[in-house]
Amino acid sequence: MAQMVAIVILLFILYIGDFISIRTKAWIPSIFISAVLFLIGYWTFFPKDIVAIAGIPNTVATLLIYLLIVNMGTLLSIKELIAQWKTVVISLAGILGIIVLLFGVASFIFDMNTVIVAIPPLVGGIVSALIMSEGATQAGLTSLAVFAIVIYVMQGFAGYPLTSIVLKKEGKRLLQKYRNGELEIKSEAQKVEETTEKKHGLKIFQVPEKYNTEYFKFFKIAVVGCLAYLTSVTLAPIVEINGAVLCLVFGVIAKSIGFLETHVLQKANGFGFAIMALMLFVFDALKNATPSMLLDLLTPLVVCITLGVIGMYIFSFIAGKLLKVSKNLAFAVSLTALYGFPADYVITNEVIKALTTDEKERAALTQHMLPPMLVGGFVSVTIVSVILAGIFVTFL
Repeated sequence: MAQMVAIVILLFILYIGDFISIRTKAWIPSIFISAVLFLIGYWTFFPKDIVAIAGIPNTVATLLIYLLIVNMGTLLSIKELIAQWKTVVISLAGILGIIVLLFGVASFIFDMNTVIVAIPPLVGGIVSALIMSEGATQAGLTSLAVFAIVIYVMQGFAGYPLTSIVLKKEGKRLLQKYRNGELEIKSEAQKVEETTEKKHGLKIFQVPEKYNTEYFKFFKIAVVGCLAYLTSVTLAPIVEINGAVLCLVFGVIAKSIGFLETHVLQKANGFGFAIMALMLFVFDALKNATPSMLLDLLTPLVVCITLGVIGMYIFSFIAGKLLKVSKNLAFAVSLTALYGFPADYVITNEVIKALTTDEKERAALTQHMLPPMLVGGFVSVTIVSVILAGIFVTFL
């Protein structure tokens, strides 16, 4: 398949997802539709490496993950991270719910190794899935090595629509409060913060605006990503820290000292392309899910995902009640464990755009819904899942 043919097909699939999401007002997320179409494509005429053919090989995807996560750090100020402590607690509660129900129920239905392999990928992303898959292979558990990948690939099919539904309910509630003048808005404070970023940042990082070109912005993002990578490598003999986690931390620090601007990747005009490429990389994982493989693993797949979702709902509901956070937002935050970034960003924005066309209302909803969704995704997928995988793989 020619490169331009491949990219046209893949972008058309992404557009179909967007189109259906817009037509259904986000009741059916674009990511869900795109994932189904990718699956059909791989089962019919797609080359297995169609994403790489289109120009997004693993090396490019890894680069964009680093750039995007650094950019994500610029969206979360130190004050915002402290302010989102409830989100962290709710996210951890949801993860605890997955662990409790799978060990408490699934272990009586399947063997213990199946439960051990299922939990880290269910809590997180591709890194934890690969750790468990490799561990299962080394333990001679071939089918479970496949199961680790399949559960990662398929869990989003439960997470995408559920998140869209509960976020839409939460958005309607917040929209009503906003229209009644009951919702606290910090737009002016944010503007003041953005305009004073440079004043409070270290003067050494300040350059005249005419020299602050798009290339310079990209350069600064890359520098922060590089520092995060080198730090993770340096600390590897002492403690294993995922480079993506450090990208988030370093992004927050770089923004707080004035080295990076808020949403710097967007200001460098690279955000849209980066999101598009990363979404193609996410769907690339579907090439491993063959019909026969899914059929063999269907029962443990359905049971584990169902129990995981139930566990997340129960524990996030309890945590939400204790912390006085709405049940819909609490459940949505815990559901980010099933997909993480960039799906949490995409779904939240889709829902907001579907609820209102007024820019001020969209800004208000974004302010109250996006930060907890992003923090929840990073806590579960980027941090906790990798830690769990490192622990659980030793039990195989």
